[in-house]
Amino acid sequence: MKKIFSALLILTAISSFVSCSSDSASEPMLIIKFKFDPNQARLDNLGNPSTVPAGNAAQTPVFNTISSHYIEMAPTATTQLGNGTILYHAPETTAGGSNAIDFSKSKIVAEGETFLKIPLKDVLAGTYQWMRVSLSYQEYQISVRNAGVDYTGTLASFVGFNTYISTFNVGTYSFPVNANKAQGYWAFGLDDVNFSTSGQAPVGATTVPNPIAATSPIPAGSCVVTGRFPTDLVIDGTETNDVVVTLSLSINHSFEWHEVNADGKYEPSAGENVVDMGLRGLIPTYVK
Repeated sequence: MKKIFSALLILTAISSFVSCSSDSASEPMLIIKFKFDPNQARLDNLGNPSTVPAGNAAQTPVFNTISSHYIEMAPTATTQLGNGTILYHAPETTAGGSNAIDFSKSKIVAEGETFLKIPLKDVLAGTYQWMRVSLSYQEYQISVRNAGVDYTGTLASFVGFNTYISTFNVGTYSFPVNANKAQGYWAFGLDDVNFSTSGQAPVGATTVPNPIAATSPIPAGSCVVTGRFPTDLVIDGTETNDVVVTLSLSINHSFEWHEVNADGKYEPSAGENVVDMGLRGLIPTYVK
């Protein structure tokens, strides 16, 4: 994992240049946005339909925002990670020791908000079947039960391969970290009651659907969600209109925990621990 992401560092300067290219009103652009779909198929790591395992329970959160660390378009199912057209690579840092995503510089957006906008002339012409999106951060609302009463809270979920976090806020709560956090770190605060906490999901527990794992694997511990365009995206270099790509992410029961009280309610005070916060599938579509 470290070798792949370290190799991709050399592309950061390129992507930074692309992101800063001219953005005239008449120049056709590639625009990327996110969508959160509670009804989209719930998939496992190999892209197969998945149900909640016995002994666990899950809920579909209400998403507020998301961030991505890396975006790539791949021509075929055999295109290896890093060999497609890389559109975006977020800033990284070694401030916490090992190489990590720099959360302070992450771009965080809501559903439908533009995450990336680059000139189409800077996108390599070709036919693309697949999108790869390395997700790094999610913020959403979940329901929590305590002493028989249900409360609503906001959860920040870090699903990137490694993230350097200084101090960040979840609602009105401040979390000073000043360290690297591996995939699965989370922080939570109740909305109307003065309570906050944080924790870490088990290593390797975060679901990262990749339907082409057999021909184009991703590093363990990364969050490179992979999805195929229903119709191949063709960029031929003669476009006169914007191409808008929407990355529809399945949030279908994406917040999962191990049950102590078998009631389908997340109850941390009873010792119920988070086991999975991964997105459950990607369907990219486009409008030209």
